[in-house]
Amino acid sequence: MAQFRLEDDVKERLGLLIGERLPYLLLGLCGGILVTVLVSRFEDILSKNIALAFFLPVIVYMSDAIGTQTENIYVRHLAKFKDNFLAYLVKEVLIGLSFGIIFGLLLSFFAKFWVHSDQVALTVGISMLINGTLAPVMALIVPEIIFKEHKDPALGSGPFTTILQNLISLSVYLCVAALIIF
Repeated sequence: MAQFRLEDDVKERLGLLIGERLPYLLLGLCGGILVTVLVSRFEDILSKNIALAFFLPVIVYMSDAIGTQTENIYVRHLAKFKDNFLAYLVKEVLIGLSFGIIFGLLLSFFAKFWVHSDQVALTVGISMLINGTLAPVMALIVPEIIFKEHKDPALGSGPFTTILQNLISLSVYLCVAALIIF
């Protein structure tokens, strides 16, 4: 079983708490810079169809929200029960696929209604389907690795999973846009 600190953070020294959190947040900052560079590589696609840019925030948010729910529930699960990663993974992929279908359809209907573009609607719908399915996978892998390394998955999973999910969701969205629209 993993051994990590479970003391009361309210009683800990500020410097210790900052020191424990800072490396994960710095990694997140570096990942954010990488995501910024990634999006800039698709400038031509975005400039040819500006409506694609409108959906960047919702694609990133929904993908991260699906993953964050999975991650939080799994970290809580790790603290209470034995680790049964594969069974949990199968269940969460099915949940993610369900959310991908639901939110992909809703988002594509909204896109069609709002920007009147079948291509944009198809792009956001397919992207949401893929990202909804992938989000729980990343949200389980990261805390599982941290847990196996005998570190506190509650500490590092959030920042690390968030940046990975942002990178994946934007990559999927922009690649799907490149395939469908251009």
